[in-house]
Amino acid sequence: MRRGGGELETEVADRAAPVVLEHAEKLPDDGTLVVVSHGGTIRTTIGRLLGLESYHWEGLGGLSNCCWSVLGEGARGWRLLEHNAGTLPEPVLGDDD
Repeated sequence: MRRGGGELETEVADRAAPVVLEHAEKLPDDGTLVVVSHGGTIRTTIGRLLGLESYHWEGLGGLSNCCWSVLGEGARGWRLLEHNAGTLPEPVLGDDD
């Protein structure tokens, strides 16, 4: 159902997932692709990349502000390694004051 005349979630995924795949294919073997977007776009794109039916995408939950997800390629496709992560590692402080 269209909310406020906007895109359907499947249309968002149709638009966003191919862009992510296009750039991921260009990465070197040890490369990292950072994708920054609205949480809903990220959620639907993750769902599409994982091969989930669209009615399961809501189960991923939305991203909180300033949080991220990590996907990696597995033997049978994409794998969700982290989702809605947001805690940065503790800073390493020197012994000089």
